[in-house]
Amino acid sequence: MPPLDEYAIQPQQLKTGVVALQQRQKKLSFLAVLSMTVVLISAIGFFIQQDVIYSFFGLSTEVQQLHMPASVDATLANLGQQPDYFFSLLNWLGWLILKLSVSFIGAFVLVHLLKKIRFFYIRFQSFVLKFVAWLLSFILLWSALSYVQHDRQDDTQQVYAKIVHYEKHIQESELARYLQNAEMAAPVKAYLLAQTALMHHPADKDAAIPQVLTLVKAEQQDPQFLHYGFKPEQLWTMQQQVYGKALTPMAQSVHKQVQQAQQLNTLVYYMNLAVMALMLILSAVLWFLSRHLQQRILRIQQQLE
Repeated sequence: MPPLDEYAIQPQQLKTGVVALQQRQKKLSFLAVLSMTVVLISAIGFFIQQDVIYSFFGLSTEVQQLHMPASVDATLANLGQQPDYFFSLLNWLGWLILKLSVSFIGAFVLVHLLKKIRFFYIRFQSFVLKFVAWLLSFILLWSALSYVQHDRQDDTQQVYAKIVHYEKHIQESELARYLQNAEMAAPVKAYLLAQTALMHHPADKDAAIPQVLTLVKAEQQDPQFLHYGFKPEQLWTMQQQVYGKALTPMAQSVHKQVQQAQQLNTLVYYMNLAVMALMLILSAVLWFLSRHLQQRILRIQQQLE
């Protein structure tokens, strides 16, 4: 009969098993963080999805950019045209993806480098502290990239932001002061001033309502209205923001686009909600398994000592 020592587990075997468990625990921790990141992205999606989807159809629920119609004078025309909502959103989304990817990966790199320092190595044995360090690194990198994004803002955007800015009264804005003496048709001035008022933070509806009403009457009475170069999507946005509905034929001409945007927005909302719930449950399960493995590793290490 073979001696009982042959059936005993050797310390070396235990150490090999601990290494395997540690590798498995790291993978579970990584997957837990990854799934939680998907949850955060989905949560952000709830706030931006409507703007993204509407911009795809050339729409916006609020006036965010100043559209210069073809009938403006040479001085305003020389300012150039701002990109439409969709391309502006694409630029914003490009920066968002860049910030998310760099911050996400960079946070892991920073935590890995910090673990080479004994002070942090000891404390990062705790998954919670390691996650807090990763989160702080993520925020730090995100803030740095946000500063770079703001610093590289297009000059045209800054010029437009400057001419429509005012504190209390719309007459304080550079654009309103210029329009007082400019030789332009009244509907064109109203179109520009309505946008200026609605771009104010918060939207200055008291100043916008008279200008939007001027546009509504002009569309009904002015035979030259179609030649001013107004954008139907922008008219829809202004009327939607002020009255909650489109009032005039030109604004109502984008009804099909609005309907398609609303349907797609509803579909994406429920898909995003499902992904968020699934990833939240998965993250909780992975975190629980990771904690269970970590406690098991600690027990084995204590027995070996």
